[in-house]
Amino acid sequence: MWRLSRVGHKVGRSDYSLEEFRLKRREHEKALRQARRDKHLVSKRLLLIEDEVRQEAAMDTCSDEKDVVSLFHKLQHNGPEREAHLKTLSQFLRDPSAQLAFIKQENSIHLLVGLLTGSNTQRRLQSVRCLHELSHSPHPSVASACLPATPYLLTYLSGQSTRFTELCLYTLGNLCPDSDVVREKLLAQGIIPALASCIETQKHNMAVVEAVGFTLSQLLQTKEASSKIIPSILASSLPTHLLAALIPDQNFSLGPAIECAWCLHYLTCSSENNEALLACGALLQCSTLIVSLGGAAAQGNREDGRELLVCPLLRSTANLLSSCTRGGATASLGDVELAAALCALLQAYVQTRPSLARESAWVLNNLTAQSSLFCSALLTLNLVPGLLQLLPFSQGINTMILRVLANVAHKKKDFCIQLAQVGLLSSLSATLKMADQEVLILSMDILYMLLASSPQVAGDFIRQGGLSLLETFQYYSEADVRRRAAYLLERHLLSSSSQCAVNTWKCCFSRVL
Repeated sequence: MWRLSRVGHKVGRSDYSLEEFRLKRREHEKALRQARRDKHLVSKRLLLIEDEVRQEAAMDTCSDEKDVVSLFHKLQHNGPEREAHLKTLSQFLRDPSAQLAFIKQENSIHLLVGLLTGSNTQRRLQSVRCLHELSHSPHPSVASACLPATPYLLTYLSGQSTRFTELCLYTLGNLCPDSDVVREKLLAQGIIPALASCIETQKHNMAVVEAVGFTLSQLLQTKEASSKIIPSILASSLPTHLLAALIPDQNFSLGPAIECAWCLHYLTCSSENNEALLACGALLQCSTLIVSLGGAAAQGNREDGRELLVCPLLRSTANLLSSCTRGGATASLGDVELAAALCALLQAYVQTRPSLARESAWVLNNLTAQSSLFCSALLTLNLVPGLLQLLPFSQGINTMILRVLANVAHKKKDFCIQLAQVGLLSSLSATLKMADQEVLILSMDILYMLLASSPQVAGDFIRQGGLSLLETFQYYSEADVRRRAAYLLERHLLSSSSQCAVNTWKCCFSRVL
């Protein structure tokens, strides 16, 4: 669920109208954003404790409905074996059919709630384990059945052991996606303040921070997130704690940072403006981490699941950049090393994870569309040759790189001349031979700006065979492409060639336009 930039490259020449193309592109991007917004990525998570896994592996946990009913009746009677029965029940409840059999028993959830609120610590832990197994059910009816337990699960976020708090959090996170009624009740019961209080009091406990991030991300992906959930989150202390958790803990896994980065992503792509997050320093925090991750990627360090953190950070950064006012990106970032980091990530993942390479180019597109400083950085840091080498790659990578180059060319004529000097003309000659219509149109847009910048550039393109290359487009099926080719020839190339060539080209294109 990510958005294309609101700010793309702009050719901006009054005598070279691309309004029809821009309109089509805006409609396409709007449809794409909506499709990604509608594709919910919620997923349930089963928290497994290592010692429990070993015990269960040695046991036969197969069950049928009679076993579950029998255990339920045994649990109704107090006794020394009650704890053992609870442990067995939690293992049986891993079976979806057993889950349905259990909730069909009258007052079954109330029985678990009674044990959850009792004084016996072990029984409380086993009862929340049973609720956790139920929350992982694929049957939506199970989530609704667990509703009586939710106020107690929220209450217990403020205390108990780490394992107990984690189980409560993951249980709540699993229950969120299945039922509108459950979500409404949780919001009314104060799940947002409870999560904010939990992460604030347990901010040094990375396992709990990760669990809070998971539960919050589940809420943020629901259909009512924009209207009912995000305003409450932004009004709480949660954004500050999410940003603080983005920095990976050296003594813990990347899990907390990854979960909180996804929360930030869902926040940024569900809001039309992100002023509150920008005011918290979200853009600076994300870009600083990208610079660090890009530096590691440039040195060949791409292991340890770092790509799972890179992805939401890139998406959050791009969405935040698209919310900046003109020049706001420069004021919020300042460090031009971000451009180098994005290029490093692009090159590091283009072969193994092309989707991440495309995300990196997308951020670079938003960055260069906003700021001349970062356009200049691509040239002064000699990053353009590396980008040109990636133009043969498809899957949206080459089109996004072409947008970046168009942003740079649009800013200044001097930039156009520098782009030509580092080999962009010959690269455009290659992309103009590709079959992708979007690649062709973007290539011609960039070529227009380069040719308009200097007669010398136009002469260089002619010497590289540009006239014969553009000749092929007189027979191209798409009128947009033919018109662009004809305009480039008549306005910028034929004036540099012989009069004989002028007459020949005008004759050719008059037959096809």
